[in-house]
Amino acid sequence: MRAVQKSLRIPQDTVKEIERLAGESGRDFSSVTKDLLAEAVRIRRCPGILFADGVTGRRARIAGTGLEVREIIATYISVNREFKRLQKAYHWLTEQQLRAAVGYYSLYPAEIDQQNKRNESWTKETIFRDYPHLNRGIE
Repeated sequence: MRAVQKSLRIPQDTVKEIERLAGESGRDFSSVTKDLLAEAVRIRRCPGILFADGVTGRRARIAGTGLEVREIIATYISVNREFKRLQKAYHWLTEQQLRAAVGYYSLYPAEIDQQNKRNESWTKETIFRDYPHLNRGIE
């Protein structure tokens, strides 16, 4: 994605927090700020979605749950995009939570499709190769 340089005044408390996050992650101030702004825009566009750290980085999740949007969408696709069937599969979630996931996917399909493609490519062998500590005592 092409970047555009803009001048921006940021409150000092916010600058300190971004610097702290940058230091903890080993990333520079600019890249952390860009990621935070991108997440803020996505959260604003998709109420009910938040971002949380996971094993493979920050992922869009359904607020109030531990479920990633990609999990909901994988199911949604597997039930031929039939919302009623999705509701049955996730009967404990509200309609609004499910619509938030579907809405996020409609805005950012490439992101979710890429995550699901990566997830589908995992096999027992690739998991143990990439995460050998998981292989302890497992045949």
